[in-house]
Amino acid sequence: MRRRDDTITHAMEDYLKVIYSLQAETEVVTTQQIAERLNVQSPSVTNMIKRLAELNLVEHTPYRGVVLTPSGEKAALEVLRHHRLLELYLAEALGYSWDEVHEEADRLEHSISEELEARIDRALGYPTTDPHGHPIPSPEGEIKESADVNLGDLEVGEVAVVNRVCDRDPEKLRYLGALGLYPAAEVEVLERYPFDGPIRISLGGNEHILGRELAQSVHVTRSRR
Repeated sequence: MRRRDDTITHAMEDYLKVIYSLQAETEVVTTQQIAERLNVQSPSVTNMIKRLAELNLVEHTPYRGVVLTPSGEKAALEVLRHHRLLELYLAEALGYSWDEVHEEADRLEHSISEELEARIDRALGYPTTDPHGHPIPSPEGEIKESADVNLGDLEVGEVAVVNRVCDRDPEKLRYLGALGLYPAAEVEVLERYPFDGPIRISLGGNEHILGRELAQSVHVTRSRR
């Protein structure tokens, strides 16, 4: 992966990373969505988007919203690589729990050098996923996204393996971790309650009831027994 462009500030990197994540979640990325994710005011987002567009990092057009350019995506993947490698290093080498690593990596991701990134990667055995199951971009800026579904979308009787878990809410991560809903865990849907209600699941020999919103934050890959 190329050396970081000094014209791209830490704040810009935060925006690019958020836009990349939102592009994977929704068809149109709006300035309001960016503002909510970054907890800033909409005028601040508008000003930053203009700056990013001037650097050819994003495009902003009516009805299409904000879209990363190839250069913007490459920059986003670079900071995302740093972030996810740091999360894994904090968890495996320093004993951080999976609900603690996200915020700590947010603080460190902008300062890590390419040499330190390479050493962490080598020390961890060249990993491909972070503690939450999200793919780590390669040094060349490539990423392998998996085709998964939300746990809440499974039908009764379906069995699946947890692929990745949304990492933005530490409290949710602590709760899901207490249930054992980590990547690679096998789960079966036993019951779906009506009127968009919760689901009842089997996990590790135990049964649990998950609200629909919480279930949507767990991404799984269907499997066959």
